[in-house]
Amino acid sequence: MLLALAVVVVAAVAARLVLSRHHPLPVRPDNSVGDAACLSCHQNKAGFEQTAHHLSSRPPTRADMLGNLTPPGNVLRTANPRLHFRMEATDTGFYQSAVTGLGRDTTVRSERVAYVTGSRKGQSYLYWQGDRLYQLPVSYWVDLGWANSPAYPDGRANFERQIPPRCLECHATWFEQVPDSHAVNRYRAPTAIVGVSCEVCHAGGKSHAARERSLLHALLPRAIVNPARLPRDRQVDGCALCHGGTEPLRSKPFSFVPGQRLERQFRLTAAPDTTRVDVHGNQVALLRRSRCFQQSQMTCATCHDVHREQRNVVELSARCLTCHTLQTLGPRHGPATVGKCVDCHMPLQPSTVIVANQVGGQFHVNVRTHWIKVYPELGLP
Repeated sequence: MLLALAVVVVAAVAARLVLSRHHPLPVRPDNSVGDAACLSCHQNKAGFEQTAHHLSSRPPTRADMLGNLTPPGNVLRTANPRLHFRMEATDTGFYQSAVTGLGRDTTVRSERVAYVTGSRKGQSYLYWQGDRLYQLPVSYWVDLGWANSPAYPDGRANFERQIPPRCLECHATWFEQVPDSHAVNRYRAPTAIVGVSCEVCHAGGKSHAARERSLLHALLPRAIVNPARLPRDRQVDGCALCHGGTEPLRSKPFSFVPGQRLERQFRLTAAPDTTRVDVHGNQVALLRRSRCFQQSQMTCATCHDVHREQRNVVELSARCLTCHTLQTLGPRHGPATVGKCVDCHMPLQPSTVIVANQVGGQFHVNVRTHWIKVYPELGLP
């Protein structure tokens, strides 16, 4: 009995010595456990499954396809009278078709939707051609309906926009790229992990899950990244991977690990450079310009709870009042301004990147700026 106990203790100590040198790993199919395994223990984080991060890419279902798929609302007309697009659902899936010509003299190209990307303001769609991944020419916007995909020319049927790894790195957890000097959009589809999963922010969770299932788990290190325990700059780096306007330097796709210095793998947009900052995709650079950020220890998590959907600007404005009380604000901040902090100091602004070219003009998506300041041009009280 004593010998058996000694063996257990020695094994536990040895395991602790090995795992104490544990270094978080980027998510891969061989070290990922998936969100379901995470939620089996962390039921209080189940709201994450309804967030824009989790829904950033997924296979299509009828509930996921926001646009009308029945005539006549499933047709997008273009400036070219000889071209229109048709979106529809069949027994074999969801399809986009480009119909070229008039009357009986028409040709049709149809592609099957493989993934839906986006969930709130709109969504775009991807399709496979062999092992190559492309964007479909028609997207859907909540405020507009069916529209040409961002930056696509109106009146042309373009099925050739390749999806490079950097796009997928911010809309998925893992895609394995097939090396090809002539194409950047070749992937091994069966290994893909779609959506931004728990492990994107917490690193590959296989070792952590094994630890939690072990009878000796109390003796073993957690083998997981808790972003809340990282230094402030490393916390923000985790968000800046996709919300910092970054450009890869020399790293391989899907190689960033939470807790690493982002600047070692990516070229960052400096905060003073506002000429290249857009309210889409570079919120961190805008936030760094804000006095709130510069004069406090705030992080993205000060306002954002990534584990649940947050759309109520009144609720988000309440976060401001944890530092700014009505008693310390100027006389113009009376009771009528309660709940309006976000609308006044982080207004919606048109993106110069997400633009849909439409019949009659362009449609710009409005995104909330993260440069927290006074905007006198709004003329608000």
